[in-house]
Amino acid sequence: MTASTVVESGTANHAIVSRDRWIAERKALLAHEKELTHLHDRIARERRALPWVRVEKRYVFDTPDGPRTLADLFDGRSQLIVQHFMLGPGWDQGCVGCSYMADHTDGMTVHLEHRDIAWVAISRAPLVEIERFQRRMGWKFAWVSSNGSTFNHDFGVSFTPEERERGEVYYNYDMQAFPHEEAPGISVFYKHEAGEVFHTYSTYGRGVEVMMGAYHMVDLTPKGRDERNTAMEWVRHHDRYELAPSKKAAASAGSCCASHE
Repeated sequence: MTASTVVESGTANHAIVSRDRWIAERKALLAHEKELTHLHDRIARERRALPWVRVEKRYVFDTPDGPRTLADLFDGRSQLIVQHFMLGPGWDQGCVGCSYMADHTDGMTVHLEHRDIAWVAISRAPLVEIERFQRRMGWKFAWVSSNGSTFNHDFGVSFTPEERERGEVYYNYDMQAFPHEEAPGISVFYKHEAGEVFHTYSTYGRGVEVMMGAYHMVDLTPKGRDERNTAMEWVRHHDRYELAPSKKAAASAGSCCASHE
């Protein structure tokens, strides 16, 4: 085919070129990818250089092994990553987007543990509701309840009725409208040898995409994320995908947690 040849496909009219032309354009893209890699490395260094905040408040969580403090959740390690999982009291099921993130977790925890990192999901729902949904989804990772504490609110992922009535809440380091009582996020903590715990980092909104390995794999494909209305509109709980999903169904739903920058 010549450089001007076009193929009709579901990805719209796409140019078809010679291999030499493709290599030239691919190398131009590679230069941009290298820029992104170097920028990612620089931001990672800046992230590690952030100052820390001592966690003064004593948080206690309901866990399958009984009450545990934040320091206990490190499970003998010095670093802790928390997924703020959107599952509020009385919810029938967890947020679709948070569930999509959690689908990536069980396979990576052994690798994190060998990098001195503990991982836990924390939700405001009571433990019995967490465990019911966890059994449905077949997950094995650690998941505890912050119900009865201010942990979720203090780390910017739960909002009081009064805050929501004002029309804006403080989320992702700014005042903004947010449609839910719970929000997604990831927080990181460090515990030194004396047992003191420090908050080192949190990310919200699209920052949580760092946990979505499959999302990044989708970005490699010709169709990409194929999202036209809202972010993650095609994502479902993994036990709710249709065998032959219709385009109409895919366009009608979206994640509750990934539409905010």
